[in-house]
Amino acid sequence: MNNSVIGLDIAKNIFHLYTFVEGKAVKKKLKRAELLAFFANYPVSLIGIEACGSAHHWARELMKLGHEVILLNARYVKSFVVGNKNDFNDAAGIFDAVTRPNKRAVTIKTIEQQDIQLIHKVRQGLVGKRTALVNQTRGLLSERGIIIPQSINKVRQQLPLILEDAENDLTPLSREIFAEHYTQLVALDDEIKVQDQRMSALCKSDETAKRFLEVPGVGPMTASMVASDIGNGKGYQSSRDYAASLGVVPRQHSSGDKQIYLGISKRGNRYIRTLLIHGARAVLKNCSQKEDKLSLWLQALIERRGFNKAAVALANKNARILWAMATQEKEYDALLV
Repeated sequence: MNNSVIGLDIAKNIFHLYTFVEGKAVKKKLKRAELLAFFANYPVSLIGIEACGSAHHWARELMKLGHEVILLNARYVKSFVVGNKNDFNDAAGIFDAVTRPNKRAVTIKTIEQQDIQLIHKVRQGLVGKRTALVNQTRGLLSERGIIIPQSINKVRQQLPLILEDAENDLTPLSREIFAEHYTQLVALDDEIKVQDQRMSALCKSDETAKRFLEVPGVGPMTASMVASDIGNGKGYQSSRDYAASLGVVPRQHSSGDKQIYLGISKRGNRYIRTLLIHGARAVLKNCSQKEDKLSLWLQALIERRGFNKAAVALANKNARILWAMATQEKEYDALLV
């Protein structure tokens, strides 16, 4: 371990540093333009940073200067912050957290991994806009006595017919506005398809993501996102650690010899957890007539624990399988499931 340890609280413009020099606490405030120049002339150190916006960028830049950088889980760091909330106390909490042997570290992502996540975030934003537009359209039409059932497909199908119907109560102005809504909906659909095509192309070019596609319940969205998140898997000691980082393992409330397991923890990356569970639901819906090893296990699990718990169990299993495939660089083998 490096002799010099630094807790660095990053921000948009002003960065706060906390360390110990000759037994004395040292605090320093640095402007954004000064940060790299300062660390270029600073002795090689272990630098702890809370995993947040731009943390991966600064971690890569500091590593280029020869420093060892560890990104820490924000929830883990919070328990080390003492006193009122301010930037120097945050830096001191990071300093304390990074020196602990059981620290909760976050794997530093490459720029390529962040590019994949960029596509997913853009797509999420487009889907959110589309959902808001559809809900607004349905709500405004209902005020005029026109009801469209819940479903984006229903809006796509019925809105053009409503616009063409000259006998409904739509005025020329409202008809013009709803026509604009339909144009926006079509445009958003096209933009989402562009992002889907990019994901499919990434899955074909990325060896890890391509292998992930063989796992039941894992499509291009899940494969590309997990590949960008997990990397080579070395950031996690075991498959359970990775599943725990996604929040698909049970919470515990145990004492003494009494082991009590509750619902899943729902910690970590909600987006990946959602993708895994949605993919698991698709597998469960089509497993009843199959007789392979996985389907038989799922049929018994559904009968014993119910559909929803079986979906979470498969999501947990898939998370562990994906970790094993990434770390061992192996293909999916249905016989080992």
